[in-house]
Amino acid sequence: MREDLFVCVHEQFMTETAAMADIVLPATSFLEHDDYYTASGHTYLQISPAVIEAPGECRSNHEVLQQLGQRLGAKHPGFQMSSWELMMRTLEDSGFEEGHNLERRSFEIDFEPGFETSHYLDGFEHPDGRFHFRADWNQWPQAAEGMPQLPDQWQVTDEATSEKPFRLVTAPARWFLNSTFTELEISRKRLSKPRVKLHPQDCQEQGLSSGQVVRLGNDRGEVELEVEPFGGMQTGVAVVESIWPNGAFRNGHGINTLTSAEAAAPNGGAVYHDTAVWVRPVD
Repeated sequence: MREDLFVCVHEQFMTETAAMADIVLPATSFLEHDDYYTASGHTYLQISPAVIEAPGECRSNHEVLQQLGQRLGAKHPGFQMSSWELMMRTLEDSGFEEGHNLERRSFEIDFEPGFETSHYLDGFEHPDGRFHFRADWNQWPQAAEGMPQLPDQWQVTDEATSEKPFRLVTAPARWFLNSTFTELEISRKRLSKPRVKLHPQDCQEQGLSSGQVVRLGNDRGEVELEVEPFGGMQTGVAVVESIWPNGAFRNGHGINTLTSAEAAAPNGGAVYHDTAVWVRPVD
C-alpha cells in the first residue's frame, strides 16, 4: 500500500478494501435508495424507489457525487437533481417521453423493439440487411490474432495439463451469491470456511483426506484451504465455492490469486472460468 495516497472508500461493510482506507463513507443498501435495474436475457427496465430510510449518515452513490460536485462548484445539471429526477431525465433522454409523468413507485418498462425487429424479420443491422457468418475482427479493439473468421472452436483456454491437471471452478457459494453476502455473519456461519471440493477418486489418487490442508496453485500464485471430498462432480475438477475474502484463506491469498484478469477477445469479458491448477498437500 502506497503511503502517499489518500484513500476514500464508500462502502456498506468494513471490507478488506475499506480497512485500508484513510476515510470510509457509509453507503446505502438497495432498499435505501432509488435505482433502476436491467439484466441479461430480457428487455425490461425495473424502476425501484427506496422503501426504507437510510440509517445514520449513509448516502447513495448519487448523493455522494452530487455533494462533491456542489462543493467543487461543478455546473452539471445532474448535481442539482434528486436521484428520482435524474432517473426520469435519463428515461426521457433515452426516448421514453413519459418519464416526467411517472409516479414515484415501483414499476417496469418493456423496451422490446417489437416482434418484427426482435425476430429480425426486417433484416439484420448490416447495410445489406443480411446475417454475416464471417466476422470482421479488425473493428473490435480487443480482437486477438488467430481468431477464426467463421464460427469455430478456438483453443485458447487454460487447458488442464500434466503439471496443472485440475480445472478450477469458482462459482458462487449457495449462501454468498456475491461478495456482499460474505460480510453477513449468518452466511459465514453456514459455510464456516473456504474449502476445495474434489471428487473422491481424485482424493484417493492424490492421497488426500477430508479436512486435509492443501495448496492450489498455478503460475499466478497459491492458495491454502481444506479438502472436501464430493461425489457430485466430475473428476479432474476443483470447485472452490466463492467468493470468500482473502483473509478467510490460511495464507491470506484469496481464490482470485489463481484466476486471470485478462480481458477476453473480441470485446472484453471475464476469463476466470478458464483456469487450470495443481493440488498439493501442505507439508
